[in-house]
Amino acid sequence: MTEKYRRFLHAVRAFMPRERVYTDYLRRLAWGADAGFYRLVPQIVVRAAGEDEVVRLMQEAARLGVPLTFRAAGTSLSGQAVSDSVLVVAGKHWERCEVLDGGRAVRLQPGVVGARVNEVLKSYGYRFPPDPASIRSAMVGGIVMNNASGMNCGTHANSDRMLLSARLVLADGTLLDTGDEASRRAFSESHAEFLRAIEALRDRVRGDKALTERILHKYSIKNVMGLNLLPLVRFDDPFEIIAHLMVGSEGTLAFLAGVTMRTEREYEHKASAMVYFSDIGEASRAVVEMRKLQDAAGERIVHSAEMLDRKSLASVGDATGEGLTALLTETKAHTPEELAANVVRIGELLGRFALYVPARFTDDPAEQAKFWALRSGIFPAVGGSRPAGTTCLIEDVAFHIGDLPRATAELQALIARHGYDDACIYGHALEGNYHFIINQSFSTPAEAARYEALMDDVAELVVGRYDGSLKAEHGTGRNMAPFLRREWGDAACAVMRAVKELFDPAGLLNPGVIFNDDPRCHLSHFKPLPLTDPLIDRCIECGFCEVNCLTCGLTLSSRQRIVVRREIARLKASGGNPRLVRELERGYRYPGERTCAGDGLCSTSCPVGINTGELTHALRALRVPPGSAGHAAGEFAARHFAGLKSVLRPVLTMADATHRVFGTRTMTTVTKGLHALGLPQWLPSMPRAYRMPETLRTAPAPEPDKVVYFPSCINRTMGLARETPVAEPLAGKMVALLRKAGYEVVFPENMERLCCGTIWESKGMADIADRKTAELEEALWRASGEGRWPVLCDQSPCLHRMREKIGRMKLYEPAEFIWTFLRDRLEFRPQPGPVAVHVTCSMRRMGLAGVIVSLARLCADEVVVPEEVGCCGFAGDRGFTHPEVNAWALRKLRPVIERSGVKAGYSNSRTCEIGLSARSGVPYVSIVYLVDACTTPKENPGA
Repeated sequence: MTEKYRRFLHAVRAFMPRERVYTDYLRRLAWGADAGFYRLVPQIVVRAAGEDEVVRLMQEAARLGVPLTFRAAGTSLSGQAVSDSVLVVAGKHWERCEVLDGGRAVRLQPGVVGARVNEVLKSYGYRFPPDPASIRSAMVGGIVMNNASGMNCGTHANSDRMLLSARLVLADGTLLDTGDEASRRAFSESHAEFLRAIEALRDRVRGDKALTERILHKYSIKNVMGLNLLPLVRFDDPFEIIAHLMVGSEGTLAFLAGVTMRTEREYEHKASAMVYFSDIGEASRAVVEMRKLQDAAGERIVHSAEMLDRKSLASVGDATGEGLTALLTETKAHTPEELAANVVRIGELLGRFALYVPARFTDDPAEQAKFWALRSGIFPAVGGSRPAGTTCLIEDVAFHIGDLPRATAELQALIARHGYDDACIYGHALEGNYHFIINQSFSTPAEAARYEALMDDVAELVVGRYDGSLKAEHGTGRNMAPFLRREWGDAACAVMRAVKELFDPAGLLNPGVIFNDDPRCHLSHFKPLPLTDPLIDRCIECGFCEVNCLTCGLTLSSRQRIVVRREIARLKASGGNPRLVRELERGYRYPGERTCAGDGLCSTSCPVGINTGELTHALRALRVPPGSAGHAAGEFAARHFAGLKSVLRPVLTMADATHRVFGTRTMTTVTKGLHALGLPQWLPSMPRAYRMPETLRTAPAPEPDKVVYFPSCINRTMGLARETPVAEPLAGKMVALLRKAGYEVVFPENMERLCCGTIWESKGMADIADRKTAELEEALWRASGEGRWPVLCDQSPCLHRMREKIGRMKLYEPAEFIWTFLRDRLEFRPQPGPVAVHVTCSMRRMGLAGVIVSLARLCADEVVVPEEVGCCGFAGDRGFTHPEVNAWALRKLRPVIERSGVKAGYSNSRTCEIGLSARSGVPYVSIVYLVDACTTPKENPGA
């Protein structure tokens, strides 16, 4: 680190906490990675938490001449969010979302995930107009600053069109809110010369008729190449120009601290069709005609027409489209009648073209979702199946709609001519916007030269022949910076340079992005993707997993874990810097391994289903190989499992007695000190000891319907917390509910010895875990009459593992069993007042999230499923050994509980309920208690 960076670091640490300023290689590497195919490692990473900090950062950077690069989610694809200087992250601390004017507008901070905005707006009947494919992970800052769009968002509804005002921190540290009159007045006084320069640039552009016409022509299609010049034509007010210049500027002009944007009314009715054509030319001609269809109000009837060439269809396993080209088409309306009329008109038009089979539209949400899942899965599917050692690249071009049929065919031929046989073309054909994916190796000069030749020819085709856009929605970045002048020409580039120099005279904001004097900058700093582990080798580092990673923002995210493991593998394979390898291995232990909950939720939003929890288990296994002391301890615990529970019960009893004597406050203070010495953390919601009474195992009378009940080892050992609204431990309540519904309850033999194996699996001892599962399976097989009767386990994480490993019996957790078998036998009388429901990770992964929520709605007038709360982070014993993970995962829970007036919460995992109770301020217990409290036996079951 040079002297100026040391001075900058010293200055920053004077006003920012050290836990948000990173200089170690592991975290600089991890935070510096994004979804693109370039890699730079920043010298310093700063996670800013508010405008005041950004102002100070800007001021210190300007004083010392230190470059800054800003990023939010890191889902950018063109190299605009990587840095070898100072990276400023604005994510988890920038998540405010305020709905305005009944949903017609929304005020947002840059760290709000796009899909979250739509969740907030849904109840108002509106939606956030920009819709990039990454909207479930991309944050508003990146969406606006890249002018990202997607399948329904053309030039009519992109960020530039929908932006009302922007809140900015300029390079000199000045804060400007273009939507606030007082801020505008203050800026007019302090930056009068700046405003005059904006007006002069506006007049300069408008005074050049040819340039004005070129700007209007270029922005008549999707175009994010270079800085956004359209505001200089569209607006008179210099503040409007300033705000809109931010859109697509990729952090090269200022820091975007917030935006206010118009929304669009959501359509209530939609219909989609996958329409197959024999060739891409015929499909393109159909798109040209579909774009012309309008309703009586002049609005488009066709809202989406996604082109999928034959290789795109093959990549996602569409058997119908083998050897064909498809258009995934969608129409929307506010009434069923309008929708039906739209479908008829589109069908009539398509009937004029050579279709493989007649077009069939569906308004079934489930069927539509399958279509759109195919479309969304193309990039990750191609990237996930790329040859070992190659990088997955995605390019993003646009043509004027009239040129589409010829340009499409020529683009397809061009890619094939350069030998990219596995490339595919797909994208937003209705906007003339295509993506093409290639799997590229840069291991030899010949391969790098092939890519360079391809890009030169693409530029010639798109710009030279058709005057299209080399970047339609993914941002210029480093990827297209060398082609800026080629696309725009001298006059337009001179204006862009003038804008850059006005906002950033020292050139410190995101250097090398958009403006780069190196004509080969797009051919360097490629991201290495070495073979590391089969569990993660398909990862393309898109970052889609992070929205479901509970430690993202606390230690490392799932993507960051993969980035670090790949770097370790790369260094080992090259034989370079063994000291750095040791440093990374040691440094990874806590943030990468110990704080990973292993819940697997990251896989639910990963396009190729990578479960980073499995990687964590594999790494833990390396530390406890057979024959090691740790593995021997695991073997001892497995063989003496019943005895170990007998040892645990007195510990729980002693903790409860101490709590009763000293009280919660003293107990918390003392145990926090003991936790700092390495002991597990005590929580006020810690349960008391419990042993199932033998009376539970004796059925009062044989019943025709039987169920095998396997109480998890946790619920056989842990009873109720000291302060809880229920009076009976779960096993007793479960048995009572089953008998109320007319079931005879059967228990497996030698139950105290039985366990599903999750404990050992989480510690990396899969062999012992599988042995315990097999032992349990045999006991359940015998108890169930060899599979005649269903099996119920009262702990959803245990049931998840049981389902993965046991296939010859029907296995259920409580909510699903009650919903499936008891619902028709019980009379439900909903309780007044709101209740909270926590959907566990295992329920989500088993596809049962809707079941527990639906069951709760039978039992309570109002059911609250707290927003932005995923995995609770308790993860078995992690809530005791690493309580900071549980606290971080549930940091947004208590405000929702308090705002909703909830007095009790329900779930179906005892350990999760311990953490939920501790962090929410209300008791959480099993959903079984809620069902039992509001039900009586039906007089005529099934009636």
